[in-house]
Amino acid sequence: MLATNTVRGIGFMCLAVMLFPFLNAIVKYLGADYAMTQVIWLRYLGHFALMLIIFLPFHGRALFRTKNLGAQVIRSLLLLGSTSCYFMALTYLPLTTAASISFTSPLIVTALSVPFLGEKVGPRRWAAICVGFIGAMIIIRPGGADFHGVELLVVCSATFYSFFQVLTRKLAGQDSPATTIIYTAVFGGLITSFIGPFYWVTPVVQFDWVLFAAMGLFGGLGHLFVVKAFQWAEVSAVSPFAYGQLVGAVILGFFIFGEFPDMWTWVGSAIIVSCGAYITYRETILGRAGKA
Repeated sequence: MLATNTVRGIGFMCLAVMLFPFLNAIVKYLGADYAMTQVIWLRYLGHFALMLIIFLPFHGRALFRTKNLGAQVIRSLLLLGSTSCYFMALTYLPLTTAASISFTSPLIVTALSVPFLGEKVGPRRWAAICVGFIGAMIIIRPGGADFHGVELLVVCSATFYSFFQVLTRKLAGQDSPATTIIYTAVFGGLITSFIGPFYWVTPVVQFDWVLFAAMGLFGGLGHLFVVKAFQWAEVSAVSPFAYGQLVGAVILGFFIFGEFPDMWTWVGSAIIVSCGAYITYRETILGRAGKA
């Protein structure tokens, strides 16, 4: 039964990994013709509507009952900040570059687990965190000819998302997954609804309507699949599969935008992924509540 649950968890994570690169590619494509404010607004609106359709018939008003409203609000705002920074960066950065830098998030989560979750992190994992950030610097290359500063938006996005993940861990067991996933989108959708309409541009190309709808679908289902993955299997078992997004980013970046990572992006990505995988391995061996 344990092995079956782990396989299910990995399967859900793989589904999420397949959806997120398509979401990012759509955002980058639409960002060329529409204000990013409008794009973010419709992404959250679609996400919220989809979650209502899926969960409201089964939970009713209980879907919105939470034991920690303040934490749910902060968590939702953190995801909004992460999404906004990442989407704005996609307007200027190749998909693979943005995805690679965003993989620093597990490193940041490990560092944040010490002050916020009271967990122990030993010298080996601290070393992996430091080496991982060196990999990020190899990709970003601050001060280099190709550095535009937009790369730092992805770092901000990864930082917001790390706090989001830490808070998600603290909320585990307090609220149902359905409640948590609905609050993931509710405040982002609410806030952007006050801003997005002022930047509205009606799509002329019918296919753009399809893409706007697909954003909510891919984003909502992607986050739902991540939650389901962690329901069925341990974090250490499914987290490494999240790095599969890099494959999707390379393929979509090449065929849609004609992008292909340079050598240093590959080197930096390999370092970040290796360090993240090593941290996961150490946590699997030692346990989150055991020795560091």
